[in-house]
Amino acid sequence: MTKVTVYSTQNCPYCRMAKAFLEKHGVSYENIDAGSDFEAAKKMIDISGQRGVPVIVVDDEVIVGFDSVRLNELFGETNTGESYDVVIVGAGPAGLTAGVYCARKMLNTIIISENIGGQALESWAIENYMGYRMISGEDLMKKFEEQVRTLNIRLELDKVTAISKDNGLFTISTGFGNTLKAKAVILTQGNRPRKLGVANEEQYLGRGLSICSTCDGPLYKGKQVAVVGGGNSALQTFVEMSDIAQSVILIVRSTIRADPVYMEKLKEKKNITVYTSTHVSALHGDKFLSGITIKDEQGKEQTISLDGVFIEIGWLPNTDMVENLVQLNDKKEIIVDINGHTSIPGIYAAGDVTSVKSKQIVIASGDGAKAALEAFEYVLKSPSA
Repeated sequence: MTKVTVYSTQNCPYCRMAKAFLEKHGVSYENIDAGSDFEAAKKMIDISGQRGVPVIVVDDEVIVGFDSVRLNELFGETNTGESYDVVIVGAGPAGLTAGVYCARKMLNTIIISENIGGQALESWAIENYMGYRMISGEDLMKKFEEQVRTLNIRLELDKVTAISKDNGLFTISTGFGNTLKAKAVILTQGNRPRKLGVANEEQYLGRGLSICSTCDGPLYKGKQVAVVGGGNSALQTFVEMSDIAQSVILIVRSTIRADPVYMEKLKEKKNITVYTSTHVSALHGDKFLSGITIKDEQGKEQTISLDGVFIEIGWLPNTDMVENLVQLNDKKEIIVDINGHTSIPGIYAAGDVTSVKSKQIVIASGDGAKAALEAFEYVLKSPSA
């Protein structure tokens, strides 16, 4: 009998998805909350070398993060030759909304994504989505997911690795080795976090350097941390971590560019320090991060001892798999018209992966709906419809 243990934190969306994957495949597991149990957190760090969740232990194998490819190798299955009217790539606000509209149009649809919720998952609090005075990103995306799961639509945790078009049909290949056919494709795969770009950065990821404060924040209770960035996401993380950590430093390359609501919350905090016109120039530590060096515009450097750094300096579009298929702009975003059409007939795109200027959940959702309606018309006109 395989023994599976999942170390998680209460609000970690990737922990939830790891557990959902195991449950879907009938795998029993023990869940341990490393965010509220200090001794459990210490044990997790000892066995994994990571200060980040989830950590999944399968017998003697330690899996760091929601490694869907490895989990599928252990517990999943491979399917080839399945055909759909529409394949939606990505399950953030745009992809899930597109799925609802496709299902309402009675299209045979599958959503394929590495996670459910996308970038929105990492928002501690959303205060500008209509119908909610305030809601966490995870809770909002749960509601999106719940609505999708009431409909006749497949939602698969997998990674699309390639898309090609031949004889009017699209072939979609995935990281699990699946091959699907579709009449139309909607691209909503969003963005990935931008990295600091300093030496040894990869060495410290999950070892004091985090790109998901929602996941890892509870592990830094009572510790000294820094947040790098000056936009809304950075200020939101900065404010939230000030309630968890002993002290928080904000490091901004130029000036703070956040909305006034976050600036007002910033004024209420006492355990914070802000450095503007400053960037991280070096990371320090042995096994775990123990300090950083920052440099200002005059070249003056300062070394600061701390336990963790949360990176919030922007995002890069996930377009590597389609860069030779659809037209991209100079930011590597998918160029779309007002209705979500790309340069290839039958391929539509919506959300943060596109050239649409404003990156907002409500805009992504609306554009996902438009893309689905356009895909419906395309499928109706296709020769095999």
